[in-house]
Amino acid sequence: MPERDGDNIRAAEVVLPCTELGACLAFFERLGFRLDAISPAEDPSTALLTGHGLRIRLERDRTAGAPGLLRLFCRDPAALAGERELVAPNGTRIELVDADPPLALPPLAPSLVVTSMEGEPWREGRAGMLYRDLIPDRQGGRFIASHIRIAEGGPAPDYVHHHSVRFQLIYCYRGWVRVVYEDQGPPFVLHPGDCVLQPPHIRHRVLESSPGLEVIELSSPAAHETFADHDLELPTPRRERQYSGQRFVHHRAAGAAWSPWRPGLAARDLGIAAATGGMASAHVARPEPGHTSSRHRHGGELRFLFVLEGAVTLACDGARRLAAGDAAVVPAGLDHALVDPSADLEILEIDLPAIT
Repeated sequence: MPERDGDNIRAAEVVLPCTELGACLAFFERLGFRLDAISPAEDPSTALLTGHGLRIRLERDRTAGAPGLLRLFCRDPAALAGERELVAPNGTRIELVDADPPLALPPLAPSLVVTSMEGEPWREGRAGMLYRDLIPDRQGGRFIASHIRIAEGGPAPDYVHHHSVRFQLIYCYRGWVRVVYEDQGPPFVLHPGDCVLQPPHIRHRVLESSPGLEVIELSSPAAHETFADHDLELPTPRRERQYSGQRFVHHRAAGAAWSPWRPGLAARDLGIAAATGGMASAHVARPEPGHTSSRHRHGGELRFLFVLEGAVTLACDGARRLAAGDAAVVPAGLDHALVDPSADLEILEIDLPAIT
């Protein structure tokens, strides 16, 4: 078969057997399908219908084949028939589902998680990228965090796409990557320490990267769909807008201000709290001279820590020395402290909801 045999295909259709052509025609026409062809005129046995992006051929004399399942995406499924499933005269099942269902968030199952740079394997994921899992238990399915690497660099085998998420942050850890986002103007480069907030369903594409690019990605929920957008051409002109109540953020590390934060720590605010209306916050922290640790706790859904540089001891239900590339999740209500930081420590902290 030729490698691009699809270039020779002009159309596609679903063929459904039926015994009562007239009854089936009436059924599908009530659902908004249009009759495009019928034959023979004196005793119709075949009908072609189109609608909702689908082409259906009904064949009265076809003796083999399952009646099949069709799924119709509706603004209000209950208003169409008062039920969630219909059955056509030929036995075809019609599922009626929400065209824009609310995002389902699994119940949170908080736990203390520590992952080591040396302990978690790399796996190949979408578009040839390598992924290392930073929250293996997913906190019950509420969160996923990944350490992502593109080893070779150069042009990326990516396409315009978007994600069905509540929250998604990308932090550039090593190397650089050139990206483009819907309504954000020309492509731009993320350098180490830069980050972006990707609001729900913002279209974007990875264009190219340096060899050895590494980014940290945190998303909620853990299992979420990625959709390709084959019609949108990026870039698009810059314009101010919101996506599900969130604004796009491009934080640049170069020139970012560091301010006193927790006792003994300074931090740069990545701008996430303001852009999400307090849903989340993200900071990069480092020790101040004469650092003294203090114990504290949080009452939120998530506190995620990733050591960017140096090393520190996480005093939390015991003591664990964390080095560059290690990560931790500290559950709500658990006392913890960052103890004995190296002078070059830098640590990324992401909190949901936002903290100051």
